[in-house]
Amino acid sequence: MALLLWAAIFAALKTWVSPPIPASVLTMYMALVTAAILVFVFSNERRLRGFLTPIEAVFSGRAPRLVAVAAFAGIPLLLAAATYQRLLSSHDAPFEPRVVHPEPPMSFRFRGRQIDLTGLRNPFRGDGKDVAAAVAEGKTLYFKNCFYCHGDMLSGDGHFASAFRPIPANFRDVGTISMLQESFVFWRIATGGPGLPKGATPWNSAMPVWQDFLTEDEIWKLVLYIYAASGSTPRTWDEPDHAH
Repeated sequence: MALLLWAAIFAALKTWVSPPIPASVLTMYMALVTAAILVFVFSNERRLRGFLTPIEAVFSGRAPRLVAVAAFAGIPLLLAAATYQRLLSSHDAPFEPRVVHPEPPMSFRFRGRQIDLTGLRNPFRGDGKDVAAAVAEGKTLYFKNCFYCHGDMLSGDGHFASAFRPIPANFRDVGTISMLQESFVFWRIATGGPGLPKGATPWNSAMPVWQDFLTEDEIWKLVLYIYAASGSTPRTWDEPDHAH
């Protein structure tokens, strides 16, 4: 009965929990389950005897032949299954550290010309600019191109979000665009996943290279909308790069 309970809990955690539990966490859970079952069994003499009796019968030859064959065949099969599971792709985070906001380059290529990121500002933000109109255009662009992954509320939960590892960024999280200057976001959108530096691996973004589909002005308007709709405020060049 104890072995059946252990197997049932393991099967439930492997098949019914979504998203899949990382292997290291599953191992920890099953160690706790094993300890709990052993404490329950060993805390009572009758339960202990009921647990040990069939095991002794199998190894002493007193168990029915069919039970003995099943037991001795089952042990190597379980070991083989465990080995197979270890060889499958893991849901654990990669061992290598990842830089959440990798350092941008000093400049990058945009449609055949070099753009310098130092001091780069959004041309649609500032005094005398019709920011509201630019934000409205950015909203249209967002729902045509971005919401399928980043979601209608910019929370990283769009229709296709669960298909990516890592999932798309949640712009409402204070740890994302609120920490960044608009020039950084412009660079990330323009160059997409292929434009990430080595420090962003091994969880490279699946985002396409949007400069292949959008103009420079369209990307800036998109940046405006992302900040406005998420309730975020971009860092400016007047602020220090590092908190002291």
